[in-house]
Amino acid sequence: MEVVPQESLWYAWGISMNRKFFLLPQEKQERILRAGWRVFSQNSYKKSPMGEVAAEAGISKSLLFHYFVNKKEFYIFLWDRCAQITMQYLEKFSCYEQEDLFEAMYRGMQAKLRLMTEEPELSLFAVKAFYEKEEEIRLAIKESYQKYFHTKADKALRHVDVGRFIPGLDLQMMYREMYWASEGYLWEMLQHGGLDVKQMEEDFIKLLDFWKSVYLVPSVGD
Repeated sequence: MEVVPQESLWYAWGISMNRKFFLLPQEKQERILRAGWRVFSQNSYKKSPMGEVAAEAGISKSLLFHYFVNKKEFYIFLWDRCAQITMQYLEKFSCYEQEDLFEAMYRGMQAKLRLMTEEPELSLFAVKAFYEKEEEIRLAIKESYQKYFHTKADKALRHVDVGRFIPGLDLQMMYREMYWASEGYLWEMLQHGGLDVKQMEEDFIKLLDFWKSVYLVPSVGD
């Protein structure tokens, strides 16, 4: 797992809120995070006991609450860590440097599939957290999600050649619609037994081809 750069906003927030946790050796930090992702990815927030997380991490429950005030704080911490790691993968795949939005989205797909392959429990937790029904968690996730969504949307559209799209198209709305469709697809796949990386790649390529046919100005000769 890649260490978050100390200059990042997430890291600065995390240090201020969870200083005791960040004083732990890196290996122990990762063990606690992975235990959280593993337990919460198997059940809903309400049905995932902190005692089970502590046991998975090899520490006492009281010590876990020494690092995190309560279950909600730990859960949101896990979510924000997922978001930060996802952004790192997207940047590694140069998703935000493309003039072709669909190339950027294709690279984004490759980045997320790589993340799912290398960190399956983190990825499963992120999808489940996004659809968590517990009210206090749902609202906190929604607030955090909006922050990361706008960051990704702004980066994705920054270098786009608008002349390639049909006249009058609202690019922000188009991007939002495609993002929602992608998230809905993830949830549907999750309901049918898990995240099949190979199938996801095949299906997403078909989706990209469909969106191109709808939103792009036809090339000469098409």
